[in-house]
Amino acid sequence: MGRRKIILGDSIMPRIIFGETLVELGDEFPELVVLDADVAASTQTALFRDAFPNRFYQMGIAEANMMGVAAGLSTQGLIPFVSTFAIFLTKRAGDQVRNSIAFPGANVKLNGAYGGLPTGRAGASHSSIEDIAVMRAIPNMPIIVPADPMETRMATRAVMKIDGPVYLRTVRCNVPVIFGENEEFIIGKGKIIHEGGDIVIISTGMMTPKALAAAENLKKEGFSVKVIHMGTIKPLDREAVITAAREYGHIITVENHSVIGGLGEAVSSLVAEEYPCRVTKLGFQDLFVESGDDEVLFSKYGMNIENIEAAVKNSVKDN
Repeated sequence: MGRRKIILGDSIMPRIIFGETLVELGDEFPELVVLDADVAASTQTALFRDAFPNRFYQMGIAEANMMGVAAGLSTQGLIPFVSTFAIFLTKRAGDQVRNSIAFPGANVKLNGAYGGLPTGRAGASHSSIEDIAVMRAIPNMPIIVPADPMETRMATRAVMKIDGPVYLRTVRCNVPVIFGENEEFIIGKGKIIHEGGDIVIISTGMMTPKALAAAENLKKEGFSVKVIHMGTIKPLDREAVITAAREYGHIITVENHSVIGGLGEAVSSLVAEEYPCRVTKLGFQDLFVESGDDEVLFSKYGMNIENIEAAVKNSVKDN
């Protein structure tokens, strides 16, 4: 299978790029093995299964056991990449993630698939809007949330260079490609993707293309918006956040996650200690999301492009 060409402006499911990148890594890292919890077709680890059947382990719907097996395999010089839905990885198997993987610093990579709202129409039982909060609270657990298909490819490769556990969050739905082939992904560093002087948006994951689209639309109306993409939630790019607080005095955060415990609270906590400023958090409130069309629900919960534009206009007016 040749490498897929990812073209700016295309719309691709990041989970497909994740699966294809695993196959590439399988050629480069003979010690890489993949563990799945009966969702290989959904998370696209089926591509690795077909390419390397002897290095793929189907663990069934037994996520906690899968984490323990992955931790054990890592002690034998293998690099396990565990993949299942984020909701089950961080809740059903949370004990094993903490005690068997994070606590000893096991070299296990965790793919939390179907992160946030976009889970098809599976509803509240599968929408994981609190997984980042759970993983942020676990010591020794970096958290990476790619913006688009290209960054998903780069991030999947980058986690293989970390000696220890890491949580990679991927999504199901189509996401616009905003990064090109020459883009660089650095763990722990934010990236300015749109310049502006009125206000700053710090976004993460699939919300970054929405924030970028909002900034472009607002530019036509005379608003100047800086957009910083935060591909790593932990460790957070402290310098980028503090600089934004100092320069603008007001930060808008946008995330496909609860406002409790995610990017918004990480930013708020940091600026409260280092350079206090106002933070407006766009994300899911303290609720369980409904089942339905992704974009309809994003609009209902105040997280679509139009909602971001409205938040910017209100913030600039208040300033």
